[in-house]
Amino acid sequence: MKRKLVVIGAGMASGRALEHLLAADPDGWDVTLLNAEPRGNYNRIMLSPVLSGEKTYAEIVTHDDDWYAQHRITCRFGDSVVRIDRENKVVHASQGSAPYDKLLIATGSAPFIIPVAGRELPGVITYRDMDDTQAMIDASGQPGAKAVVIGGGLLGLEAAAGLRLRGMAVTVIHLMDHLMERQLDPTAGYLLQKDLETRGITVHCKGATKAILGKDRVEAVLLEDGTIYDADLVCMAVGIRPETRLATDAALEVGRGIVVTDQMVTSDPDILAVGECVEHDSQLFGLVAPLYDQAKVVAETLLGTDAAFQPVQTATKLKVTGVDLFSAGDFADEPGREDIVFRDPARGVYKRLVIESDRLIGAVMYGDTADGSWFFGLIKDGADISAMRDTLIFGPAYQGGTSADPLAAVAALPPEAEICGCNGICKGTIVAAIEGGATTLADIKAQTKASASCGTCTGLVEQVLASTLGDAFHMPAAQPVCDCTDLTHEDTRRLIKARALKSMAAVMQELGWKTSCGCHVCRPALNFYLLADWPLDYTDDAQSRFVNERNHANIQKDGTYSVVPRMWGGMTNPTELRAIADAVDKYAIPAVKVTGGQRIDLLGVQKEHLPHIWGDLNAAGLVSGHAYSKGLRTVKTCVGTDFCRFGTQDSTGLGIKLEKRLWGSWTPHKVKLAVSGCPRNCAEATCKDIGVICVESGFEIGVGGAAGMDLKEVQHLAKVAKEAEAIDLTVAFVQLYREHAKYLDRPYKWLAKVGLEWVQAQIVEDMDNRAALIERFDLSQTIYQRDPWADRATPQAQADFAPLADLTREAAE
Repeated sequence: MKRKLVVIGAGMASGRALEHLLAADPDGWDVTLLNAEPRGNYNRIMLSPVLSGEKTYAEIVTHDDDWYAQHRITCRFGDSVVRIDRENKVVHASQGSAPYDKLLIATGSAPFIIPVAGRELPGVITYRDMDDTQAMIDASGQPGAKAVVIGGGLLGLEAAAGLRLRGMAVTVIHLMDHLMERQLDPTAGYLLQKDLETRGITVHCKGATKAILGKDRVEAVLLEDGTIYDADLVCMAVGIRPETRLATDAALEVGRGIVVTDQMVTSDPDILAVGECVEHDSQLFGLVAPLYDQAKVVAETLLGTDAAFQPVQTATKLKVTGVDLFSAGDFADEPGREDIVFRDPARGVYKRLVIESDRLIGAVMYGDTADGSWFFGLIKDGADISAMRDTLIFGPAYQGGTSADPLAAVAALPPEAEICGCNGICKGTIVAAIEGGATTLADIKAQTKASASCGTCTGLVEQVLASTLGDAFHMPAAQPVCDCTDLTHEDTRRLIKARALKSMAAVMQELGWKTSCGCHVCRPALNFYLLADWPLDYTDDAQSRFVNERNHANIQKDGTYSVVPRMWGGMTNPTELRAIADAVDKYAIPAVKVTGGQRIDLLGVQKEHLPHIWGDLNAAGLVSGHAYSKGLRTVKTCVGTDFCRFGTQDSTGLGIKLEKRLWGSWTPHKVKLAVSGCPRNCAEATCKDIGVICVESGFEIGVGGAAGMDLKEVQHLAKVAKEAEAIDLTVAFVQLYREHAKYLDRPYKWLAKVGLEWVQAQIVEDMDNRAALIERFDLSQTIYQRDPWADRATPQAQADFAPLADLTREAAE
């Protein structure tokens, strides 16, 4: 006969306990799951990405309805437990009772509310569950909304970052003198504050909250020093306390939490407890790794096997996109300890190791956390580091005289080295999965759960895959620009900037080019990099361009060319159309085609006629559409509010403004743009390099689409209320692409390398950086935004059309 197990709380700890239990004994238990929230188990540590808009709730659900149904679990979600009747072994809830043979309490923790006046006003919330997260998302939808986050710990900063990404003006108030004082030393705290402030978040340390002000709802926060911060939302994230009320009412032993044994059993042998609500050996637990260890012990205890919970050290990482932070162990200043400190201010990197008696006891890392797991393993193992003392700060790749090879460092890690802190997965477990047939990151996630929680260990898991599988694991190798150099595009561009190299000759001399003048592969790339990075100092070299760009027209298979005049936003007028029709007749152009980008293409133009045709078209006000260029091609629009009954904004007007702002700028590859006046998307904005969808409340901007050999839907960059901000974000994105992308990489390929989150941090969150990018773009445009035919549409320009010996038709494409 099945035993009855009642579980109070459908959180991560109890969910993991059920996984272990039902995997080992799928038919031995009749499980009833009670949860006050109206939902089942989801990954709470991923609430921050949900708040920021990087994930949806559906993406963080751990156990869906099918999982519960498959395991025949009776789910009573939204049913709050009232009391536990230990004598009769019955749990009483708001919607009925549930008898048990064994009971598992997993009530988690409750947020601490500081006892100040105004704490009960509407608009004052905590940050613990999906309801809190949704409340913050809803509040962020108000134009110009302001938020104050009280608490500069892990949770508070994740809330602040998420709200900022949602468009709110955010202030963080922290009682101590630096952020995350429990996890970081003052230097790392300073770097973190500096980073958050560059994202537009105001940080007020040494700030004690005196009162929350407001009448019908929250309006401001008053500090003890008299400072007042306006607020439409106040998020309290000042700490948590174990939720023990049910246990206390049931007369279980309770200290700071529900007291449990090594087997996770409470003072009642038929009642177990797990998670943030428990106290074990006078210790409380808030991070997920020890909770998962507890869950495993709970399952073993219910199965009647011998297991004991032994707490292990945990490490801390902040789940804020673009912030690399790691801390573990004890880093307080105490007699008899020594520090090893590494600083690289230019890169924003800071590392501090704390050593005592030839043992590493603490590590704080900011800006570069790649070696965090290795340092953490040394701390947990109490390893003697005396032999590697001189090179310890440089990480595992430098130990034993090896070179800085991350794969060699990972290969040298012992099997017990922890790779995934959230799930407590060691290297040996991952290697065993690989030896059992796992060959991809997805396989590892499915089989071991490594990298399946917060995702910060993903790179390390991939390195384990690479070091274990060897040649069978295909990581793309960095390719040199061409045979003239061993440098990659990325390295070349970085060195051009770092060494202020402002000419082709300087690049080839200083960077050790193997040839004297380059080749048809590297010269166009170097020409673009120099042009983009030094617009005031470098002169565009026509001899280093492909034939299409040199001739300012697209060569066709029969040797003729196509002419595509620019039509701003797809709009034209009778004067332009007459000029085009006259040119067709005058120069006997055999084909006239309307393109997919809403332009007119004149096909079959003889090369010698190009200057003359453009002389006529220029006279009518038409300029080159750059259909041949690595630059802005077209801006496709629908008619928007001018004529369409479904239009929500002036999409045509916005498209014209964008095209007039962006045309003529050289980019790593062609750029196509579209603006649709409503979500019906008649301009096909969702498959362009940059696409804007107009909605009632503003403009949704997507980037990285494609509709050629690769079919890509745009990724959501931002939603803004004002047309001016949509233009600014578009210009900043183009300039960021110009400054960082590899030559001949379309935006979607570049995004796959740098990540959308990094781009958002640069231009959505960092307003100062956005302004600087726009300024640099506009500076470049003062030089290069001109019709290439303006000074070439003369008979004498014919001599300029001699084909280049080293830039063939094949190379052009």
